[in-house]
Amino acid sequence: MTHPHPARSGSQLRRAVLSSYLGSVIEYYDFLLYATASAVVFSRVFFSELDLLVGTVASFGTLATGYLARPLGGVLFGHFGDRLGRKRMLVMTMTLMGVASVLIGLLPTYAQVGALAPVLLIVLRIAQGVAVGGEWGGAVLMSAEHATSRRGLWASFTNAGAPSGMVLSTVVLALTAAGMSEEAFLSWGWRIPFLLSAVLLAVGLFVRAKVEETPVFQEAAAAKPSGPPLLEVLRNHPRNLLLGVGVGFGAFVAQGTLTTFVISYAVQAGFERQTVLNALTVSSVAAILGIIGFSALSDRLGRRPVVLTGAIAMAVLSFLIFPMINSGSALLLTLAVVLGQGVVHAAMYGPLAALYTELFSTRARYTGASLGYQIAGTGAGIAPVVFAAVLAGSAATLPVSIIIATCCLITVGCILALGETSTNDLTAEAGAERTAARQRS
Repeated sequence: MTHPHPARSGSQLRRAVLSSYLGSVIEYYDFLLYATASAVVFSRVFFSELDLLVGTVASFGTLATGYLARPLGGVLFGHFGDRLGRKRMLVMTMTLMGVASVLIGLLPTYAQVGALAPVLLIVLRIAQGVAVGGEWGGAVLMSAEHATSRRGLWASFTNAGAPSGMVLSTVVLALTAAGMSEEAFLSWGWRIPFLLSAVLLAVGLFVRAKVEETPVFQEAAAAKPSGPPLLEVLRNHPRNLLLGVGVGFGAFVAQGTLTTFVISYAVQAGFERQTVLNALTVSSVAAILGIIGFSALSDRLGRRPVVLTGAIAMAVLSFLIFPMINSGSALLLTLAVVLGQGVVHAAMYGPLAALYTELFSTRARYTGASLGYQIAGTGAGIAPVVFAAVLAGSAATLPVSIIIATCCLITVGCILALGETSTNDLTAEAGAERTAARQRS
């Protein structure tokens, strides 16, 4: 249940949702393009002097830096987003991401400049992480704070932008690779998808300029700020912040597994790169529908039962994914990632957009939602590195499955402790603080 607000406009809601979705697509196109490239290109372009397995671990390491930088972006842009408004920060985050991605497409390789190449790659990856760390919270709030009803549904379009961006980045990368030889692709072809970010940036900024500031923030901005947003989160919402991190962590570990680690693992297991990318594309399309569908369901049933069911299912599925891949069947590979990303992970992940907005008061909501979500998001960056390191000493995948299942059980415990959030009124400053104490059924 959500609470209507007389100043909210249906047309502005539609614009806000479209802007948030397109902005998220563009941000995640850039961010996840790097993830895909790290699995199939970067180990051979920027770490060519290393053993293939070691180069893969190093490549995933640069991938992880982007995830580790996301909380910084959440705090930085969240602070000013809570003070100055959501819209201004979203223009800045989109610009930062687009410029960083274009520059990645222009980077020299290891063969050209030696160790400077991976150093520059890491710097630009950090910039990407800061940008996406600030983008998500603002985009979600633009939809949720404009919504007059069905907050879970409208906020979910920001989360649906992640697999949409994955589809776009994977398709562009696959089409680029299909149109040229392996040598040409590794030499210069991989740069094309990154350079296309300039076009996407122009489109995204045009759409975002049409959206007004949220009425919830405008109302709250009339009051005197109580203090720095980060301090308010740590002082007034520490329990919600910690439990929010725990709720999202399992979902992000699963996301890192399904969208990044599985690509590399399947290629090393003998599948053609194009086969793996095709499976990932199909699963990402399914995830778009799954995220929106399960988020809409959470408006009816509540966030807790939907996320809880998804987390338990993912814990079970973690023991089935690798045997399905090891079967050598392209059909079972596709089924594993479609079931994992499009159904099970979608249930865990979709409702989080609304859930995080419901945990914090308005003048600390951008900071709190961003910080909780992005700290949890480090799981997606750390997981592929840890899993690659685990498999470097052994071919047994059981330890990897155990780690994934354990992280999902953390999500189960935290969502049970957090309670239901869907009944919170975003305009009530004290509403988020009462969540855990009021809802423990």
